[in-house]
Amino acid sequence: MCVGIKNGWTEYPSVGIKTEPADDVKAIALRLLDCLDFGYIAQPRLFFVRSHGAKANCYARIWSMPEIWRVALDIGVYYVIEVLSEHFDRLSEQEQAKVIIHELLHIPGKFSGGLRMHKHGGLRVDEKTVNEYYQEYVRRSARQ
Repeated sequence: MCVGIKNGWTEYPSVGIKTEPADDVKAIALRLLDCLDFGYIAQPRLFFVRSHGAKANCYARIWSMPEIWRVALDIGVYYVIEVLSEHFDRLSEQEQAKVIIHELLHIPGKFSGGLRMHKHGGLRVDEKTVNEYYQEYVRRSARQ
């Protein structure tokens, strides 16, 4: 379905979506990872993409490669956080950080390739949890 890469953009003409690396989002995420307790996340296996033209009604979403593909291709676990430009780019820096925290919380503690659901037994991926993590980020980054 992918036609090719041109000037850093990947185009999917049948669905009207363009993607590009999101280095600014990666920089935010790395600051969050350095300050918060996400030590289980293998940063080199985490990628960030900005999409343009996606019709989803969300700010961002996280993707993982299904195990069948990882086994067939003999590769490890990778995650991609996609931000939807039309929604994400309008947010304040604080809200962007909270969106990224939300997506990072979906990565399970075993970094297994799966995704943690919103209402997972111990750690819930919800507004309250995101706000707690964000407040901890603010406290810790103020000390640095």
